[in-house]
Amino acid sequence: MSASKATDFLVVGGGVMGLSIGYGLAIAGETVRVLDEGDIAFRASRGNGGLIWVQGKGVGKPAYASWTMAAVKRWPEFAARLFDETGVDVELSQIGGLHICLSDAELANRVKGMESLRAALDDYPYEVLDRAELAKLCPMIGPEVVGGMFCPLDGHVSPLRLLRALVAGFKKAGGLLMVDAAATEISHGQGLFTVKTKRGEFSATRIVLASGLGNLALAPQLGMNAHVEPIRGQMLVTERVQPFLRHPWHAIRQTREGVVQLGASKEDVGFDDGTSLDGLAAITQRAIRCFPLLAQVNVVRSWGALRPMTPDGYPLYQQSATHRGAFAVNCHSGITLASEHAGGLVDWLRGRVAPAAISEFNEERFNVQTAQ
Repeated sequence: MSASKATDFLVVGGGVMGLSIGYGLAIAGETVRVLDEGDIAFRASRGNGGLIWVQGKGVGKPAYASWTMAAVKRWPEFAARLFDETGVDVELSQIGGLHICLSDAELANRVKGMESLRAALDDYPYEVLDRAELAKLCPMIGPEVVGGMFCPLDGHVSPLRLLRALVAGFKKAGGLLMVDAAATEISHGQGLFTVKTKRGEFSATRIVLASGLGNLALAPQLGMNAHVEPIRGQMLVTERVQPFLRHPWHAIRQTREGVVQLGASKEDVGFDDGTSLDGLAAITQRAIRCFPLLAQVNVVRSWGALRPMTPDGYPLYQQSATHRGAFAVNCHSGITLASEHAGGLVDWLRGRVAPAAISEFNEERFNVQTAQ
């Protein structure tokens, strides 16, 4: 295999997370090559609802709430820059998001979690809505809905348009994208990390592993543990319907084109990225209870995707203790955090000051748990 000229950075993984990092590094002036396995990968980027979400994240872990809030507040500037550079509209809508509750107990439990976050973070924004207040925002809610929550920071984008914009922006900034280039082996010598793929060998002075579940095999080669497992999420999309839902919910959102996307399942089924009738039925049944009009709407497509999940559900940002210049990143909120992965996280990767919020998301927390 032939070797290519070394770059400043190699980013292994061409999904939203890898390309957000690659894009951020490239616009910061680094020479970057992204290695993408291609569509055969367990690509979490195609298994999400496109949400930019703060509400409810970080209960029991205020640092995560702070990290997501910083990312969400940075999103308008991030989306605008991508549009200016690429002409791709990622369809950002950030008019607030909802959580819909079907019982008083469910609403009370939700309020308890949100109150704990506000107690830890004074600027944590949310409103509790009774049924009448919720109906003003969502007139089509069903009779079982008792109320919900509203967070003005929440929103959504088109994940496919986002991926397209990141590819275009990355390339325009001088980034090199290698497709069908799954990493099989990583070595380190003479100040360079070298990755073997079937398309050749590629080297760089620094390397970032951002390949989701692929990090399970790659991270140990650089003295790290990926600490992730596959969690399946099933999704459905409907035919186009008359607009009825301006504000997204974590389980239901209506796109600009009018289709309705349903999801939010979490299943521990190993590496099975298929679908199940029980899982799809549970998603649709709850959606219909929230919005009865959906009972008459045709589903046009369903799919499953595997999300890389750490044991505690929070991101993992680690630097190798044995291979200086090697990093591994994992998270299941790649859309929400894309703006910070292209910003604050890049500062850390380049050896600048790391965002304060990420200090709690290193590997040590799992090592402590193991020791206990």
